Amino acid sequence: MRIEKSVTSITWIPSEAISGMPKLPFEMGVAHYDDPPPDKLDDLEALRESDAFREANELRAWVEFEDGKPSLYGYSGGGHIGVTRIKLGRRELTFPAVQYPLLQAEPEVADGWVKFKQSAGGHMGLPAPRRVSGKPFFRIKSASAWTTLALTIKADGTAEHALEGASPFPRHWLYDHGGKLVEKSGTIDFGEWYKTSHGKHTPWGEEDSPALTTAVESDLERELSASIMREGKKLERRNLEQGQALMTEGEEGGELFLLLDGVVDVEVNGDRVAEIGPGALLGERALQAHGNGLGNDADSGGRRAAGRDRRVGAPGARRLASPGRVS
Repeated sequence: MRIEKSVTSITWIPSEAISGMPKLPFEMGVAHYDDPPPDKLDDLEALRESDAFREANELRAWVEFEDGKPSLYGYSGGGHIGVTRIKLGRRELTFPAVQYPLLQAEPEVADGWVKFKQSAGGHMGLPAPRRVSGKPFFRIKSASAWTTLALTIKADGTAEHALEGASPFPRHWLYDHGGKLVEKSGTIDFGEWYKTSHGKHTPWGEEDSPALTTAVESDLERELSASIMREGKKLERRNLEQGQALMTEGEEGGELFLLLDGVVDVEVNGDRVAEIGPGALLGERALQAHGNGLGNDADSGGRRAAGRDRRVGAPGARRLASPGRVS
């Protein structure tokens, strides 16, 4: 019996994810941020042609089983790289990105399953002179971005996938065999990526970077968060340190928060009951419940959020589990 499965990651740059001097071209409209990828992945090549992502890692593999044991197996799929578009007045210039060689590990074979592992990535086609950590201390070419995916195909026809490694920037979204969005990278760190993602600090050197993923928010939350960011209204940004509470039980609630980056733990009586990632809306349930928080403590891992005064609420007790932003 032959079984074929896949997992695909899409890498894209969220709005306002870049800081410092490199942010200027984006603020001036010379370069652009990316719109969030679709919830359902139907045509990867069409997305690439429309400049909808920076790169994609498409891990496809197949296994032939005989009496539940692998007999033949192999990779298919590959890496996909986008382009860099720069606007100069009325002209738009296109610079092809640089794609790295595809890395496919020797499959791990056991009784009843085979595990595949694939790294794909590259860097922008334009130079990005900057200081970096470690030798050579200065780089001309831009920082590297990549994902390392794992896919385990089982004899019963099921499969498991994982984002085993990824560059700290930009954002990475994962899609299953049916093209459904199933996971997101929980944190991004432009500063760390800009300084360290070069040379030996990549899968093509000596090391990969671990990736923290979170579950996908609801369809309604995605629709609302996209609407909030498209409105054009300047929202207050809050940067929270790891362990800092965003909301606490008993506090009067009058705001809606959109988590832009990072992971939030929801705690009840000191016990962690949920983990929330980027794109989630916080605050609505608390406000619906007479304007008071319902949970105990919301722990923050240092991330960003954008806030707006709105009579919709969330279950209190939310703490950032990694440094981040809220709006």
